[in-house]
Amino acid sequence: MTQPTKPNIVPPRAERYNPHAIEQKWQTQWQESGLYRFDENAPGEKFYALTMFPYPSGNLHIGHWYANVAPDARARWLRMRGYNVLFPMGFDSFGLPAENAAIKHGINPADWTYKNIEHMTGQFQRMGTMIDWSRQFATSDPEYYRWNQWFFIQMYKRGLAYKKGGLVNWCPKDQTVLANEQVVNGHCERCGSPVERRNLSQWYLKITDYADELLDFSHTDMPEKVRAMQTNWIGKSVGAEVTFDTPVGGETVFTTRPDTLMGATFMVLAPEHAKVAALTTDEQRGAVEAYVEAAGRKTDVERQQEGEKTGVWTGSYATHPVTGEKLPIWIADYVLVTYGTGSIMAVPAHDERDFAFAKAFGLPIKEVIRPEGAEGMGENPEAPYSGEGHIVNSGEFDGMPGGKASITAIVAKLEGRGIAKAKTTYRLRDWLFARQRYWGTPIPFVHCPEHGAQPVPEDQLPVKLPKDVEFTPTGQSPLKLDEAWKATTCPVCGGPAERDTDTMDTFVDSSWYMYRYLSPDYHEGPFDPSKAGLLPVDLYTGGIEHAILHLLYSRFWTKVMRDMGLTTQHEPFAQLRNQGMILGEDGEKMSKSRGNVVDPDDLVSEYGADTVRAFLMFIAPWEIGGPWDSQGINGPSKWLARVWNLFFEEKVSGPEEKMTDADVRFAVHSALKKVGEDFERMSFNTIISTLMELTNALVKAKRSPVYGTPVWDEALDIFNRMLAPVVPHIAEEIWSERGKEGSVHTAQWPAVDEAAAVRDTVTIGVQVSGKVRGEVSISKTATQEEALSAARDNEEVSKHLDGKTVVKEIYVPGRIINIVVK
Repeated sequence: MTQPTKPNIVPPRAERYNPHAIEQKWQTQWQESGLYRFDENAPGEKFYALTMFPYPSGNLHIGHWYANVAPDARARWLRMRGYNVLFPMGFDSFGLPAENAAIKHGINPADWTYKNIEHMTGQFQRMGTMIDWSRQFATSDPEYYRWNQWFFIQMYKRGLAYKKGGLVNWCPKDQTVLANEQVVNGHCERCGSPVERRNLSQWYLKITDYADELLDFSHTDMPEKVRAMQTNWIGKSVGAEVTFDTPVGGETVFTTRPDTLMGATFMVLAPEHAKVAALTTDEQRGAVEAYVEAAGRKTDVERQQEGEKTGVWTGSYATHPVTGEKLPIWIADYVLVTYGTGSIMAVPAHDERDFAFAKAFGLPIKEVIRPEGAEGMGENPEAPYSGEGHIVNSGEFDGMPGGKASITAIVAKLEGRGIAKAKTTYRLRDWLFARQRYWGTPIPFVHCPEHGAQPVPEDQLPVKLPKDVEFTPTGQSPLKLDEAWKATTCPVCGGPAERDTDTMDTFVDSSWYMYRYLSPDYHEGPFDPSKAGLLPVDLYTGGIEHAILHLLYSRFWTKVMRDMGLTTQHEPFAQLRNQGMILGEDGEKMSKSRGNVVDPDDLVSEYGADTVRAFLMFIAPWEIGGPWDSQGINGPSKWLARVWNLFFEEKVSGPEEKMTDADVRFAVHSALKKVGEDFERMSFNTIISTLMELTNALVKAKRSPVYGTPVWDEALDIFNRMLAPVVPHIAEEIWSERGKEGSVHTAQWPAVDEAAAVRDTVTIGVQVSGKVRGEVSISKTATQEEALSAARDNEEVSKHLDGKTVVKEIYVPGRIINIVVK
């Protein structure tokens, strides 16, 4: 059937859907008109939406698109609902890759960085986001890192920044401290040299002062997995310290299970423990020194991994504080000097790592905790028991319940004898803050021969990086070699002094950047306090790989800012949500070496940005992710072509549909209701599928009597608005071509007609002698005669009734109609 064009239909476009003809046009117009510029005085409740900013590596990969387009769609939806939405973006631009590029290509890191930022900004704009680019900054901008330095000085004044000796990962070739993540299999990721563990004087921040508060998540809505990861990283342990006598004095160990004290059969020290050399006998010295050197080449993470336990005996013994037994003192790399006291009492019967170590070296295993109803472990147990059970083989403590029920009483008794004391410890260590690199925030301190380390006066901030620097092939920081830059004066005595040549860990840059977006051009402080009403970030999105470090550090930074009086917020973000990962088509993580990388620029060149946006939201549940499907993107591409034709194609071919006004309004408003609910819960793949289903329904409606009526116009108007958040370019073009005023992105989100969204009819299959021959739509309150009459009138059903005698008619309301014939 072909229907004539009706007078109230917008004249059709001549050309087919061509995304390349419309997308750049609208991106330019949006930018020039300032459509997405945030105005804090605009009406509407504020909503601060933020996606983690990228490192300016040079190109946005498909992961950047996946992380950004869905939150962008939700921010657009919120704006159409009347919220005043702040949606900014910047670049996390300090870091090691820029130095690597400088060494490799002989260019300044700043030149490399800002060239990449310019290119990536254009890529973001081609993505069609509603980012307010007027608030853009890079963390390598001096006006930004000035406030890194200011914060550091304030923390120093508050006792939160300090310098001390500590074990660090050291690359002897590059002459720099490395973070754990920069050590791969015991080697420097940059030069491949074996990494050493050295005790060096370094700057630290006292994040441990906030350990308990960081375990409180009551002021932020974070996924359970993130909360668990942070809780485990902080590692709060409640227990007791117990002191054992050794040949070189008392050694205090921390245990969370003082009820197992009588089961200790040996002691283990970390290889770096200060007493190792003194405890080592002459006979064992060679073996111990070799083991200490080997352990120094491993990171803490590697030492905590499962695997065969290694260690060596020092040749000395400790004395058990209760029994007086002699316990051999070993060193092993599964014990960390940074946790507890750097030594442990080993209870192999009731600890997995101690058990594996005892089995490996033939050390005694003594049962002191027994499960209820069990007969005991026997002489050669196959596994440790770490439950609570009840205490055995422990003298006066026998029969007491194990675990928390008796720990308080046992510790009290041991404290009375001077053997132990209650103690709470944390796995969390203070933040090692200094790096021996160039491309980072300079530490704002000078070192005076007479007055030591002194902060740079605040009116002299920022301490800027020198521009004309020379990178050596070793990667050693140019700041150490720049005598002119280092030379300065002491702020106390005015005498000669040297600048600190270390730079800050780049995690500082991402710890507070969300505050700078409030007033990126403010010069009197990190942000304008009059803008504090925009805080906190209402929705923060990004990858779960940042659960530790970035997210933990940003929470710490906000709490320090609160205590400084800069904000009243306890947390930087009210809600956090993580997206999954887009894998290669082979199901593996994308990498150039695997040859499975997908370039979004190529996809945009072929399909257009709207198609790529729609496919990334449709490909998988956003919070889970999944493998790329090179064929699947054709589906969204064809869908948008159908959307275009729905609005602008003149000829309507196909069989006539018997849709009513109520049918069309139900399709539109039920879809509108579901899309709104899915935006609320961030179920983006189901939003796209619902819009696709609605497209199909409207195509049918175009071949029905509803076409050209006010109901049809209402359907198109609502559908146009529903498209706007997810496929903004085509939605804007349709809006413009239909003669609407302004931008679709400032139009109001449609209101659901709840009555229309609920069907008062039901579709029922019609059987003839038990075989389904058609279906009818009837009122839910239809009588049996009304239902049967509708069935007989059905064209397909009536064919099977002609010339036959009706024997029986059955109607089960809302379920089935069966007409039995012979």
